[in-house]
Amino acid sequence: MDVGMMMVFTNYGWDDCSDQRVWDEEIRLARIAADSGFDCLWSAEHHFADYSFVPDNLALMTHLTALCPNIDVGTAAVILPWHDPLRVAENAAVLDLLSKGRLRLGMGRGLARREFNAFRLSMDESRGRFDEAAPMIVEALRTGFIEGDGKYYKQPRVEIRPRPQHSFDGRIYAVASSEDSIDSAAKLGAHMVMFADRPWEMRAPMIEKGRHLHRQYHGTEPPTVMLTEFCVCGPNAATIEDEARRYQGKFVESNFHHYEFLGEHFKTVKGYDSYQQKAEIARKGGLDGAITGFMQAASWGTPDKILRGLEARRELLGDFEMNVAFRFGGTPYEVSERGLKLFAKEVLPVVKSWGPVKAAKAA
Repeated sequence: MDVGMMMVFTNYGWDDCSDQRVWDEEIRLARIAADSGFDCLWSAEHHFADYSFVPDNLALMTHLTALCPNIDVGTAAVILPWHDPLRVAENAAVLDLLSKGRLRLGMGRGLARREFNAFRLSMDESRGRFDEAAPMIVEALRTGFIEGDGKYYKQPRVEIRPRPQHSFDGRIYAVASSEDSIDSAAKLGAHMVMFADRPWEMRAPMIEKGRHLHRQYHGTEPPTVMLTEFCVCGPNAATIEDEARRYQGKFVESNFHHYEFLGEHFKTVKGYDSYQQKAEIARKGGLDGAITGFMQAASWGTPDKILRGLEARRELLGDFEMNVAFRFGGTPYEVSERGLKLFAKEVLPVVKSWGPVKAAKAA
């Protein structure tokens, strides 16, 4: 199993935590992960708020590829509607050259209304912008040339310099929660990226649909789905549940706030039907219900408990990659570092030893 570490860069849930401290702590954890057997360092793209602030994750990964030369780097994800696809392709080519082929390029279309508003963009256009830009970028990294003649991007054919030096086969990822996004990821031939925010039984049908669509579009077996989650790992079974509820609960609260899941706006935004369903569930169950559902999906507890949960998930979903965050929701740095090191010591070697397996329903 391929296992990466996710960096959120947040100070939501901390008291008097400066932006400098956030970045220092995340990069310190990144260096530990790189020396502890993790396969990739990942980061989201977010702007303007305590929830997360990495305005340019390709720039961040350019720094980390020099700081940590023996681990892959990845974006989970570059939010394409907020960027010119030509610039994304150029910056990805530069980073991949500097890293000698270690970049995993993840792309998404964005979800937070507050971020779209700040960029003076309509969320109604996010689906169309992503579906135009993503194939342009993938083709540019494959051929060395980018062009487009769609509704949003009239791009004359131009060569990417420095020229892409390595094949990106198997290194393209796309965030996929809604049916439209799952279809887009399948068309791209990308690894689907999903977040641990609800019980996996609810996710399983859409994961299987994505695999089916990939086979339909490409006639090949699909790449593994990457599951991104927020982990609290500790040695003491008596106290770890309280820690998990506190820190995962605070992250869920930040998620509700940033994405306005208790609001009504998803009803009127094109292409966000699955998030409207999530918003309705959130309003019915409230924050406590959302935290309970989140904890059913996410990994937390002693290493043994986490491994048993991952075994059950693998039996349900088949093979997957993991992308694990340890710093979120006000987690003290020492708790984040403890969890990262304990996970690396007792969970990582076991999951890396697992061989291929199919989902139970597909067996």
